[in-house]
Amino acid sequence: MQGTLSKYMKVGLIQFMAYPVSGGEGPIVESFKKIAMDPFFEAVEVTRMKDPKVRQQIRAMKETAKMTLTYGAQPRLLSAKMNINDLDETKRLAALDNLKQGIDEAYELGAEGFAFLSGTYKEETKEASYDALVRSTKELCSYARQKGSMPVVLEVFDYDVDKKSLIGPAPLAARYAEEVRNDFPDFGLMVDLSHIPLLHETVEESLLPVKDYIVHAHMGNCVIKDPSLPAYGDAHPRFGFPGGENDVDELAHYLEVLFSIGFFSKKTRPVVSFEVKPFGDEDPDLVVANAKRTLIQAWDKVTSK
Repeated sequence: MQGTLSKYMKVGLIQFMAYPVSGGEGPIVESFKKIAMDPFFEAVEVTRMKDPKVRQQIRAMKETAKMTLTYGAQPRLLSAKMNINDLDETKRLAALDNLKQGIDEAYELGAEGFAFLSGTYKEETKEASYDALVRSTKELCSYARQKGSMPVVLEVFDYDVDKKSLIGPAPLAARYAEEVRNDFPDFGLMVDLSHIPLLHETVEESLLPVKDYIVHAHMGNCVIKDPSLPAYGDAHPRFGFPGGENDVDELAHYLEVLFSIGFFSKKTRPVVSFEVKPFGDEDPDLVVANAKRTLIQAWDKVTSK
């Protein structure tokens, strides 16, 4: 494994985590321009933008800057407390409609991928929730296919700490992805280094069972040791955050395992994005700089072996 990062991946940044725009308003254009002007980033992940004029500006900027753009619909569900695998059919359909509106926006922005997450569940009705999720996912994939070729992916989250999502533990994620791919071969999973400790899994336990389905990866940190610690849960603090789980060594190991399962490719160059969020009054630009330095150091460890 030798060469620059850009030979194997498109390094990206999740705009709506690093900057305060997840609600669809705020400094969307200003923060997007910062990312687009930074040659370190080839990709950017965005979310809902309420103003159609802003969407037009973002699409023009990403095309001018020659960036890959993907759409994260997770905030659409989380902010509205919607559940795509809700056993109440009326609520499930409302969540599905919300995501379909996100797919419309994603196409409008020229996105090359659309991501969402599964919802909460109860252990006694887990199989029914699973069936509802599969049904919703196939409906989403069908809707996206009718409009173009943008692939749909599900991001794996924790199942018992913070988001408490059905998907979830690696064996269930693999079962789910295989079932959806029977009808939609371009469907895939998004994995996230910051979620692996929250899943009570090692990197190997989290990635190896789903290796054939991973199409997108995130890099980040979390705090899980003690609920009383600042940023406990799925808060995505910067690398090296006090009490956190991930820094240079952990990121290097994550990259090594992704290499070992054939995720990185000089031909396809998948998107690998930072999911980092300022904590308290931290400066977003400094948090982003932290992430870039951490990746450079981790990459040096990987390529020097």
